[in-house]
Amino acid sequence: MSASQEVGTPIVNVDNISKRIGSKTIIDKLSFEVPRGDVFGFLGPNGAGKTTTIRMMVGLMSISEGDIRVGGYSIRTHFEQAIRHIGAIVENPEMYKFLSGYKNLVHYARMIPGIGEERIGEVIDLVGMTNRIHDKVKTYSLGMRQRLGIAQALLHKPSVLILDEPTNGLDPAGIRELRDHLRKLTRDEGISVIVSSHLLAEMELMCDRVAIIQNGKLVDVRLIKEYVQEDGKQRVVYEVDAIEQAVKLVSAQGYPVEVIDAELVMDLDKQEIALLNKRFVEAGISVYGIRKTMKSLEDQFLEMTGSDPIA
Repeated sequence: MSASQEVGTPIVNVDNISKRIGSKTIIDKLSFEVPRGDVFGFLGPNGAGKTTTIRMMVGLMSISEGDIRVGGYSIRTHFEQAIRHIGAIVENPEMYKFLSGYKNLVHYARMIPGIGEERIGEVIDLVGMTNRIHDKVKTYSLGMRQRLGIAQALLHKPSVLILDEPTNGLDPAGIRELRDHLRKLTRDEGISVIVSSHLLAEMELMCDRVAIIQNGKLVDVRLIKEYVQEDGKQRVVYEVDAIEQAVKLVSAQGYPVEVIDAELVMDLDKQEIALLNKRFVEAGISVYGIRKTMKSLEDQFLEMTGSDPIA
């Protein structure tokens, strides 16, 4: 593996890209990097430009300004070399429903030089479909069709797998299966995965980092662990017996506090957690429990973008 292929180095570079249609700017000087071996989430409100960006990445839409490099190759000037690094499912995977999953893969493999039965067997194993691969696609659940689509996208051994809203229509078990398979791909194959989704709770579980865009502009790119542990503070819940007295005490100490379901909720560091507990005891307020919780990705998303709906 060359230095440019080491885990953690960027496999995708989105460099100051813009997309204009007529006088309207859809994407405005967007830049970010996707490290090799990461599951990278792409989030934004309705109309933010997520799908437009993905379409530019895979060559389905032209770039007005800037460039996208995949594996070091420019989508604009060396498209064939760049696209060899990409496997993608944009919208729903299309399959021949009257054929088996295996025959679908054989059909698509014929379009790619050098793909034989050995590679087909490898991708079937990667997505965990060995037991059902010879059944007709019309008998598959939506989750199984999604996995077959991923197998198809992986046939040519891409460095990057791009999935646009892959969890749409999946039940909780199907979403969990998909999440586990994507994790396996990054761990075992070193593949980078770019996922666009509106399910923030799932993105929090699935992704290593996320990029948030709004109105075609980048709001933030951050590791998931940085979203849930921002500024060294943790969200802490106190269960106490005298809510009103406790709120007055906390407010007098200068800490912002919320009362949720008859419990006190605050953002505190380690020292502040212990200090407040001491103050409660000194004031004769019984503390029945202290637990840490995390500000979710959804909480922080809404803080950054407002209450716009997401897609």
